[in-house]
Amino acid sequence: MTSIAMRLEHDLLGDREVPDSVYYGVHTARALENFPITGIPISRYPELVVALACVKLAAARANRRLGLLDAERADAIVAACEEIKSGRLHDQFVVDVIQGGAGTSTNMNANEVIANRALELLGRGRGDYAHLHPLEHVNLGQSTNDVYPTALKVALQFAVHRLQAAMTELVAAFAAKAVEFGAHLKMGRTQLQDAVPMTLGQEFGSYAVMVGEDADRLGEAALLIAEINLGGTAIGTGLNAHHGYAEAACEELRAITELPLVTASNLVEATQDVGSFVQLSGVLKRTAVKLSKICNDLRLLSSGPRAGFGEINLPPVQAGSSIMPGKVNPVIPEVVNQVAFEVIGNDITITMAAEAGQLQLNAFEPIIAHSLFESLAHLTAACDTLRSRCVVGITANVARMQATVDHSIGLVTALNPYIGYDAATKLAADALDSGADIASLVLGRGLLTASELETILQPDNLTRPRHASLDA
Repeated sequence: MTSIAMRLEHDLLGDREVPDSVYYGVHTARALENFPITGIPISRYPELVVALACVKLAAARANRRLGLLDAERADAIVAACEEIKSGRLHDQFVVDVIQGGAGTSTNMNANEVIANRALELLGRGRGDYAHLHPLEHVNLGQSTNDVYPTALKVALQFAVHRLQAAMTELVAAFAAKAVEFGAHLKMGRTQLQDAVPMTLGQEFGSYAVMVGEDADRLGEAALLIAEINLGGTAIGTGLNAHHGYAEAACEELRAITELPLVTASNLVEATQDVGSFVQLSGVLKRTAVKLSKICNDLRLLSSGPRAGFGEINLPPVQAGSSIMPGKVNPVIPEVVNQVAFEVIGNDITITMAAEAGQLQLNAFEPIIAHSLFESLAHLTAACDTLRSRCVVGITANVARMQATVDHSIGLVTALNPYIGYDAATKLAADALDSGADIASLVLGRGLLTASELETILQPDNLTRPRHASLDA
């Protein structure tokens, strides 16, 4: 049996052996034992690992500028951070996404990986902390309580931008269908009852607007998470940080990330307040609710194919039943519905975690982070899937929609201005009783001439405000 080479490290609790092959150290090893919760390591969220590297990189540059970190150590830390930022060593970020300690284990994990890689770059062995220390040098002028929330905000910016891009593409897909379906008349419905005519293009155009509005709201929420507390250290007072560190670190981080980051005007407030995360979660919930409503519509409109609405056809992507041959289910809208349910649940979790903070720190930011990253990632995938596997392939059943309009009682609403409400009401009741269509009854009773009726029932006149010429 081959033995694993170990190295001895030390922390507050004493000595601890760590496999010599890993870049993390004693603090991370203890966190692995303490938090076997989800089995999901923080490397699940590459945005967060990259953001941690960006924060540590900014700190090293700031500390060198301020004369607090010598060039040799600073350059090694910078080089290690650049590697992680480019995607290397992400497998060394192993602590569970849900952890006690307000993110301390995540910060320690980053400090140790960066320190040990920097030591390698200096020609030293892993664990040679007398030469370059995870806390004395990599974490210089920092606390988990300003590093972790700052890294979260940077990572969330990256994730928000990806979701916005996916939503923008989905908007374009709906808008293209709105143009394609612009001339197809159908019945609109309220409370699942016939209402008044509209075009299928108008229906799909409304979906484009709904999603586009929330892409804009996401941008507004992103501005709130551009305010960081880096430099506040433990509770926002800046204890143990150089008086010029907060400004210098923010400048460096802004340059590294190319994000519009600003230092909070009150670091004590910013260290304990997670309101920006609540705001972002609320926008994600709003987006999820709208996407789910749209998917409910797509499932209804495509229901059938013979015994349902049958107005549109969703692209068939897989067989729908193990017992019913030929059945095809609306699986893409269904999966988006389920993502929406998850996001709504995540919002409840974030709300409770935000409320549970006490005094100068919220200890529950790890579950806030986990919930936000899951919501962002799954919504992004849902938008991409809905667009590529469903929306772009939707087709219209034009004859079915026209037949519905022709036989709908809802047409009487368009006749109100010309025959009066009472006459229109009687017309609707008689049509229901007899099964006759509205147009036949109108002409048979001489309520309007054929020419007048034809003009009133023109698609352009049925689907927008009445033109003045019709009142003549």
